[in-house]
Amino acid sequence: MEAGRAGFRLGASYFYYFAYGSNLLRERILLSNPSASFHSIAKLQVDFKLAFGSHRGRGNLRWHGGAATVVQSPGDEVWGVVWKMDIDSLGTLDIQEGVQGGVYEPMEINVQTTEASLLCRCYQMNECVYALTSPQYKQVMCMGAKQNDLPVEYQKMLEAVETNNYSGPIPIMDEIEAAVKKMQKDQ
Repeated sequence: MEAGRAGFRLGASYFYYFAYGSNLLRERILLSNPSASFHSIAKLQVDFKLAFGSHRGRGNLRWHGGAATVVQSPGDEVWGVVWKMDIDSLGTLDIQEGVQGGVYEPMEINVQTTEASLLCRCYQMNECVYALTSPQYKQVMCMGAKQNDLPVEYQKMLEAVETNNYSGPIPIMDEIEAAVKKMQKDQ
């Protein structure tokens, strides 16, 4: 992976974003990034795996557990969703991912769709201290994986992720659940 640059394509009105964590779920990404539209599912080139943790070991107040990141791991792979987004959404996506605070580093990566290799924006956690994720974060990821038909074996791997058993309130879950209900009602 190479570090992301300020812009993707000079003058482009959109960019592609590879999501592998909570943003797998359409309703989650749309909360802060309403321009996101599904492009395809994709696989991060081999030699990366999904991991969970927190930046410098600081607790994650949004999810109360480790958030997803990708780390180098020979022979492994990470599946996700490619969202096509308006270039104007780049700032809100960076804010959501904590770029200004140094939590995640944006980068440009190649992912493999069923049709071709595609250059996407992606995020990797800086100074990750591994930690179990919350059941709620895992639930959102699993819902997104199912919603977007990620490979069954990958969905099973996500379902087997161990959690920290946090059972307290997570306000963003209320927002996501309301968005899911609205989306179901509107269909």
